[in-house]
Amino acid sequence: MGEFKVHRVRFFNYVPSGIRCVAYNNQSNRLAVSRTDGTVEIYNLSANYFQEKFFPGHESRATEALCWAKGQRLFSAGLNGEIIEYDLQALNIKYAVDAFGGPIWSMAVSPCGSQLLVGCEDGSVKLFQITPDKIQFERNFDRQKSRILSLSWHPSGTHIAAGSIDYISVFAVKSGSAVHKMLVDRQYMGVSKRKCIIWGVAFLSDGTIISVDSAGKVQFWDSATGTLVKNHLIANADVQSIAVSDQEDSFVVGTAEGTVFHFQLVSVTSNSSEKQWVRTKPFQHHTHDVRAVAHSPTALISGGTDTHLVIRPLMEKVEVKNYDAALRKITFPHRRLISCSKKRHLLLFQFAHHLELWRLGSTVATGKNGDTLPLSKDADHLLHLKTKGPENIICSCISPCGSWIAYSTTSRFFLYRLNYEHDNISLQRVSKMPAFLRSALQILFSEDSTKLFVASNQGSLHTIRLLEGSFKHLHTFQPQSGTVESMCLLAVSPDGNWLAASGTSAGVHVYNIKHLKLHCTVPAYNFPVTALAIAPNTNNLVIAHSDQQVFEYSIPDKQYTEWSRTIQKQGFHYLWLQRDTPITHISFHPKRPMHILLHDAYMFCIIDKSLPLPNDKTLLYNPLPPTNESDVIRRRTAHAFKISKIYKPLLFMDLLDERTLVAVERPLDDIIAQLPPPIKKKKFGT
Repeated sequence: MGEFKVHRVRFFNYVPSGIRCVAYNNQSNRLAVSRTDGTVEIYNLSANYFQEKFFPGHESRATEALCWAKGQRLFSAGLNGEIIEYDLQALNIKYAVDAFGGPIWSMAVSPCGSQLLVGCEDGSVKLFQITPDKIQFERNFDRQKSRILSLSWHPSGTHIAAGSIDYISVFAVKSGSAVHKMLVDRQYMGVSKRKCIIWGVAFLSDGTIISVDSAGKVQFWDSATGTLVKNHLIANADVQSIAVSDQEDSFVVGTAEGTVFHFQLVSVTSNSSEKQWVRTKPFQHHTHDVRAVAHSPTALISGGTDTHLVIRPLMEKVEVKNYDAALRKITFPHRRLISCSKKRHLLLFQFAHHLELWRLGSTVATGKNGDTLPLSKDADHLLHLKTKGPENIICSCISPCGSWIAYSTTSRFFLYRLNYEHDNISLQRVSKMPAFLRSALQILFSEDSTKLFVASNQGSLHTIRLLEGSFKHLHTFQPQSGTVESMCLLAVSPDGNWLAASGTSAGVHVYNIKHLKLHCTVPAYNFPVTALAIAPNTNNLVIAHSDQQVFEYSIPDKQYTEWSRTIQKQGFHYLWLQRDTPITHISFHPKRPMHILLHDAYMFCIIDKSLPLPNDKTLLYNPLPPTNESDVIRRRTAHAFKISKIYKPLLFMDLLDERTLVAVERPLDDIIAQLPPPIKKKKFGT
């Protein structure tokens, strides 16, 4: 593996936003997640739970509801009173419609997927028709006295249930009038003075309505008579969310104490056809409020204030007991928030509304393997660059020479020139950036810092030449005819001749920068690309996919390399394929052309292509290189994969020079320490 001096960085003070809503799409097996800062993320559960798309947040968009409609269309609504539809191809907002009912607290799509209901602050329930291009207001239902906090359609589409404060209403869709009004018991911990908030409702086929409320209760109602059938007190705090399976044989609820409860419909006796709802399993995978839950055919999904997205497989529904049956906990975005200037030893950290530039510390001390060396000069916080306006930063990058910083928001693109004088730094903004650069999804500088490559959300790639304090637009690579696929990942060759770009699907295009044309397209693969890089000298393109496969493609020869064909023929080690976080960065050693360096959130790996590949009987996470000729066992078990799990969670790792690495970690305990305190629960013996 070789010895490296490692800069272990833990001052990236990144805290993900809490999860507010989740929505599962059964047709595409995708999960939409909205966060408290307005960001919306799309996870492909079929592609190893990879976060394949995201829509940047906005200060004025506090999303309160999220749902999928017919034709893979995604809608959200929030406290600004607008209903938003997202363009899943161009990765931007298609349009926003004001519902004119004040803040929107709830939203539900009809069982046929062609109608949309929203519940508003003023007590109104509004029905919209979903047309091919937009949504059209149809009518209002009878207005209620207080805000509508939850909605659910009956599977037949004839009635809806609406949860409010202290009561649940049942509406007939045809007339829009209230059929029943069911008062909810206010009693909480023996006190009945406070109001009872109905956080969630679910309308079942047999007419049963399940409600969850702020008094810690799960209640079952008969919608035909408007009466309470059964009551479960499950928490000493709010029960905030509910989701029912498609078969209506189980449902899941999330509480403010961080507990997720699973209810199942089971037979009363072994020979009886009579069934009843039973609380079967509690899960404690969260430390804070569980604000949102979803129920897929094979898993329970939950998210909340502690920022974790937890996917808990239902073991009785998982046919093969492999790594798909393992618990998944997703905390960090599957995209890079850190870029590096190797020449000046600088790191650029991206936050929602600002950038931070740091210079790494240095040491003159020496030591043996595993020693922690004292710093002779501490890390310096050089720059805090705050954005103007309410929009979140989409992407950012610092040039290899450290003299340029670029970042993009939805409506603007910013480019800055940095000047260094001794310990002072000055910033000069480049004015009059062209409008076509805005909404950039990825920014990358060439190795010599003379060119800037910008991937737009319309599928085009822009090449900019950087001059002293200004720029010149050189060329735009247009998308293939008939496609508007957004390019999310870029890689440029060290010699500056080749540019590789990957879109939201699995395709990778390689462009010739000198001749300004498309050179080739890498053969399509079923899983999305998570990272790519071009090796020096050979110009081999290394591509990592979400199913943990790694390919090496020769750009000059337009074909996969011999090493890549060998590893595909033999197959990767089963433990390598069972890793549950994607590879997010690939790099190369300047003096060791046979080495590929890559990392995910929990391991750093050097692949030595000169060594034999491991088979499933070999120990994957082994081995140190042989220290002497007599070290027969180590020599016999040596293989191409050298893996280190010292650094975790690992957000970024790269070579600064031949002997120096930088590793940026973000310990989970540091994130939890910055969250609001959870509800205090009495423990036995305290």
